[in-house]
Amino acid sequence: MARLGANRYGKSRVRLSRITRVKDPVHGDSVHGDRHEFNEWTVHVMLYGDFESSYTEADNSKVLPTDTMKNTVYYVARGSKAETVEAFACELGDYFLSNQPQVSKVGIEVQEKAWQRMIVDGAPEATTFKMSGPELQTAHAERERGGGWDITSSVDGLTILKTTKSAFTGYIKEKLTTLKPATDRIFGTRATVAWEYTTASPDYAAVRARILAAMLKEFAGHDSLSVQHTLFDMGKAALAAAPEIARIHLSMPNLHHLLADLSPFGLDNPNHIFVPIDEPHGTIEATVER
Repeated sequence: MARLGANRYGKSRVRLSRITRVKDPVHGDSVHGDRHEFNEWTVHVMLYGDFESSYTEADNSKVLPTDTMKNTVYYVARGSKAETVEAFACELGDYFLSNQPQVSKVGIEVQEKAWQRMIVDGAPEATTFKMSGPELQTAHAERERGGGWDITSSVDGLTILKTTKSAFTGYIKEKLTTLKPATDRIFGTRATVAWEYTTASPDYAAVRARILAAMLKEFAGHDSLSVQHTLFDMGKAALAAAPEIARIHLSMPNLHHLLADLSPFGLDNPNHIFVPIDEPHGTIEATVER
């Protein structure tokens, strides 16, 4: 005899762009404003609750169409004052819980592309933006009815590289080992970093900025003896910079740049020409806690 186990459903990859027109300090309205803020978000909605009859009895009377979820994203965004992906995720989740009594728990993920204001002739341009990198700023928020929000913030695809101060020696060498020790190598990664909070309603934007600044500074100055070595010290730097977080998880693939063999052409290669290799790559992951 079969029975229904854990289940959920929702709407994925709901995309929206938002322009916020900054009020003019003299005229007091947005018509005369000369500066815009721009966000591009992708929203994922998952609902948990009393949906068993839709699976076992083909009864859709408690099912909110996923197309309605999509429309709800736009509806809530229209009236939203949220300045961060974390705040918007909570706003949207609260709306579903308030309006759908059959929903017992909601999970919202919001990803934001890295649009930044363009600098023209040394000054920030009021209404023009450029993509600063491939990374996504992300928030994942879950809340059970009657409970508080459980929020994890992250950055996905943080692509960074250093051309020196990176080594890898002293590892296990056995009959299948062909890797040569390196004392000065390229270190590139496309990191995913996620952190959990110790306090309710922190200043999400400020915490994110401090974490990223601390990790990037550590990466740049670190005399790395392995990806593991650098990962841990980046995590320590993030914890020191943001007392609002309890732990931070880092996943750092080692995106190799292999020294090209130019000897067939009668040329030497003093750490000058490399071949970028994305696959296969090493993957190093760890959580750094207080």
